[in-house]
Amino acid sequence: MPVRLSPAEAHALLRDEGYVYVDVRSVPEYEGGRPEGSYNIPLMNASPAGLQPNPEFLAVMEAFLDAHPKVVLGCQGGNRSMRAAEALEARGRTGLREQRAGWGGARNAYGQVAEPGWSAAGLPAASGPDPERGYAALKK
Repeated sequence: MPVRLSPAEAHALLRDEGYVYVDVRSVPEYEGGRPEGSYNIPLMNASPAGLQPNPEFLAVMEAFLDAHPKVVLGCQGGNRSMRAAEALEARGRTGLREQRAGWGGARNAYGQVAEPGWSAAGLPAASGPDPERGYAALKK
C-alpha cells in the first residue's frame, strides 16, 4: 500500500527530499493546470468516448521510475493516482508516494470536497504544454 500524503506533505518531499511529481491525469487535464515541475504520464487518455485506459502507461512509467525512483503520484482527486500506485506495486515497485487529494481535491460520497487539493492549497502551479515533462516527451 503506497504512503498517502496531503498536498503540503507532497510539496515538502519535492522541495526537501528530491522527489518528483508524476501527474497521471490525461494530457488536457495536465495542460489545464498542474503542480509546478510535474511530469505527465496518463493512466487514462482523453477520447471522444471519455477517458480510456492508456495501454502504454506501465511501460512508460517503469522506464521513468528507473531514472527517478523517488516519485509522488497525483491526479485530480486521488482515485487514478491510487490505482496507478497499486498497479506499479503489483509489478514490484516500492517506495511510491501518492498525493491523496490530487489537483482538485478529494471528494466524499456526496461529491463535496473533503480535502482540498494542490490547486486550492495555493502550492506552486503551472499550466500549458511542457515540451520536456509532458507525455509526448516522456513516451519517446
